[in-house]
Amino acid sequence: MLSLPAISIHLGTGNLLFLLSVMVLAAILISRLGAKYGVPGMLLFLLIGMAAGQDGLGVEVGNHELAEFICHLGMTIILLSGGLETSLKETRPVMKRGLMLTTVGLAVTVVATGFFIYFVLGNRLGGAGATLLGCFLIAAILSSTDSPSVFSVLRSKRLYLREKLDPTLELESGSNDPMAYSLTLILIKIITDASVEPGWMTALVFVWQIVAGIAVGFGVGYGARWLIRKVQLQSGPLYSILILTLALLANGLGSLVGGNGLLALYVAAILIGNMKDFPFKRDIEKFFESITWLAQLLMFLLLGLLARPSHMPAVLGPALLIGVFLIFVGRPLGVFLSLLPFPKLSMRARMYVSWAGMKGSGPILFAMSALLNNVEGGVDIFNIVFVIALLSLLVQGMTLVPAARKLDLCVEDDPEVESFGMEIPEEMGMLRDHIVSEKDLLRGPTLRDLHLPHGIRVVMVRREARYIVPHGSLELKPGDRLVIIMGDTED
Repeated sequence: MLSLPAISIHLGTGNLLFLLSVMVLAAILISRLGAKYGVPGMLLFLLIGMAAGQDGLGVEVGNHELAEFICHLGMTIILLSGGLETSLKETRPVMKRGLMLTTVGLAVTVVATGFFIYFVLGNRLGGAGATLLGCFLIAAILSSTDSPSVFSVLRSKRLYLREKLDPTLELESGSNDPMAYSLTLILIKIITDASVEPGWMTALVFVWQIVAGIAVGFGVGYGARWLIRKVQLQSGPLYSILILTLALLANGLGSLVGGNGLLALYVAAILIGNMKDFPFKRDIEKFFESITWLAQLLMFLLLGLLARPSHMPAVLGPALLIGVFLIFVGRPLGVFLSLLPFPKLSMRARMYVSWAGMKGSGPILFAMSALLNNVEGGVDIFNIVFVIALLSLLVQGMTLVPAARKLDLCVEDDPEVESFGMEIPEEMGMLRDHIVSEKDLLRGPTLRDLHLPHGIRVVMVRREARYIVPHGSLELKPGDRLVIIMGDTED
C-alpha cells in the first residue's frame, strides 16, 4: 500500500500559501459540480480540506492556535457582511420572531440536547462528555447555526422564501453565533477552572457579555455612521477598508470590556449597512461579497485540514445519535416553543425554520476552543461536532431547496422567462416573471397580499392580452403573469 509522507505546514509560510491557493482553486472548480447536483459548496470545501489533511495527502497544520485565529477572523468577516446586508426595514417586522429563536429557541435546544446526551450517551463518552456540564457544552457548541451554508444553498437556486422567512433566518443565524459562542466559553471556563462554579454570578457574566456587546455595537455603529458622513474618501475600496477596520474595532472593543465581540461587530454592521445615502454602496457590497466568499473558503478548507477522519469512527455512533436527535427533536422543539407567540406564522413555515438549522463552520470552530483550552476529552468533542456538521450539511443542505418547494414557501425563477422585450442594466438586478397560482392568492387577492420578499419588485402585470402597471391594491387573478426585478433595493 502506498504511504504518503506527512507534510508539516506552519502557518505564515510560503508553503501554506501555495497549499491554500491550490486548495481554493480546486474548491472553486468543484463547486460548479456541487451546484449541479445540489451538494452544498461548504460540504465540498470541508471534504477537500480533509483529503489534503493528515489522513489524506499528509498535510499537517503545525500551529492550531493560529489556525483558530484565522478561522475566527473569517467568522468576523462573514458576520460583518451579513450585518451589512441586513435590511432593518425587512427585519423590523420579524425582529421579535428572530430574537425569540436566538434566545428561547437556543436555550430550549441546548437543554433538551444536553440532557439527551447525558442520559442516553453519557456513559459512552469520556472526559468532560461524561458529565452533565460537558454534555451541555457539546449541546451549546452545536446550537450555532450556519448562515453562509443556508443562504449559499438558497441563493444558488435563486429562491426567495415566503412569510418573511428570509429575514427571519438571516437575523437568527447572525445573532445565534455570538450567543452560542458566549455560552460555549462560559461552560469551558466552568469545566476547566475549579474556582468557577455555576450560579448566579456566572449567569451575570453571560448577561454582561450580551449587554456589553450590544452597547459597544451601538456605540461603534453610530460613531461609524457619523465618521462616514464626515470623511470624504475618493473611492469605494477606501470606504470598504474603513468599514472593515471599524467592524474589527467593535469586535476588539467589545472583547476588551468583557462583552461579546462578535455580537458588537454584528450590531455595528447592521447600523452601518442601513445608512441612507451610503457613498459607493455598490462597490462596497461587491468588495464584501468577494472577501466573504474567500473567508468561507479558507475557513472550511482549514477546518477540513485540522480534521482527522481516522479518529472519527470511534465516536461515529454517538455523533450520529446526537445529530439525529438535534435535527429531528432538539432544533424543532426549540423552534416550535419559541414561535408560539406568533400564531400567524403557518405550520409549514415553522417546519422549514426547524429544518434550516444547518451546522457548519461555527460549531467546528467553537469545538476547537474546547480542544485548545484543554477540556478533558476535547478531541472527542471536536470529532463528534465535526461528524454532526458533515451530517447536517449532507442531509439538510441537500434538501433545503426541495423542502422549500414541497412546503410551497419559495418564490423562484420560472424556467422560461418572458420579459416582453424589456431590458434593464445588469447592475439593477435580474428580470424574471412569475405566473400567479391559486395558492398565491390564499392570503388575499391583491398584490400587497403576496408579501413578496425583500429585493423583489413587480414592474408589470400581463393579463391575457392586457398589460397593467401594478400597484399594491391591484387584484390579481390566477394565470396573471408578473414581470419582476430580483435584486437589491435602496429602500
